[in-house]
Amino acid sequence: MTSASTPGGQRNTDRAAVPVPERIRHLALAFRESRVLLSAIELGVFTELSTNGPGTAGALGARLGVHPRGARDFFDTLVALDLLDRDEDGAYSNTEESELFLVRGKPTYQGLLEMAAQRVYPFWAQLTDALRTGQPQNDVAEAGLYPAVYGDDDKRRAFVGAMTDFSTRSGRVLAERLPWERYHTVADIGCSQGALLAELAVRHPHLTGVGFDLPPVQGLFAELTRERGVADRVTFTPGDFFTDELPPADVIVFGHVLHNWDLDTKRMLLAKAHRALPESGTVVVYEALIDDERRTNWFAMLMSLNMLLQTEGGFDFTAADCRGWLAEAGFQESWVAPLAGADQMVVATK
Repeated sequence: MTSASTPGGQRNTDRAAVPVPERIRHLALAFRESRVLLSAIELGVFTELSTNGPGTAGALGARLGVHPRGARDFFDTLVALDLLDRDEDGAYSNTEESELFLVRGKPTYQGLLEMAAQRVYPFWAQLTDALRTGQPQNDVAEAGLYPAVYGDDDKRRAFVGAMTDFSTRSGRVLAERLPWERYHTVADIGCSQGALLAELAVRHPHLTGVGFDLPPVQGLFAELTRERGVADRVTFTPGDFFTDELPPADVIVFGHVLHNWDLDTKRMLLAKAHRALPESGTVVVYEALIDDERRTNWFAMLMSLNMLLQTEGGFDFTAADCRGWLAEAGFQESWVAPLAGADQMVVATK
């Protein structure tokens, strides 16, 4: 093999040892794949195919309002990403995975992708500004996180739909991971649409639950709990955990809540939970927890950067961080267990 000179003047005799940049290039351009999927969600590609059947690039593009110039490349990119199939006649259809998770109206639909398209994706373009200033890059700065989201009907429904997606799978695992036969009542703080409580109530008919959240989500909470058949055992208590005490219960749950807030607020909420629980009561905190060494769980660290972009003081944290805050609040024992996907829970006893 012919040797070559490096920029520093040294000879490199093994070209095979020279690193290649493909992984870095892919990381740099990965936003393109994400944007194709999110545009397909916004256009309703998967729902249209499920509802009205396969179609060629021209026919499907006409049904969706996609200009002919980009239609074929767009749909073929979805094929290459294994999100659509294409038959010998050029007709596109959903894959099994897309039919299951990307069709609006199905119980397995990933509504969080709509929030990703509408709110999350645009703000990530401003990450450099957020890193330089420490300030959120969305409408929170003017209105505050939840007034900004809950003040508009469409934003509110999209947001609580995303929270339902985040909560449902972990709720099913949580329903099996605690000795629920020991408890009678559970309170979900920041309950959104009530998906977690619905999962617990369906699995454990002896349980009664209360969802605690701001008043604008009460109607959506009632809607979901009626659909799940648990409205007789799961109720909504409107309130603001900055000014109100938490509802008493045998188990208090914070699911994807603490990461929205700064350290003082995290500690305040755990102290309120300690006051609201009876002796031997239990608190559950679940999030996409950062690994204690802060080296491997890139998903959770990206979530923390998302909090930088979208909140005034929020950040994600490790299980060790959380256990320390729980001890400060007066909890005597704590332990950690995995839930669904990237979620883990920290459980502590009063």
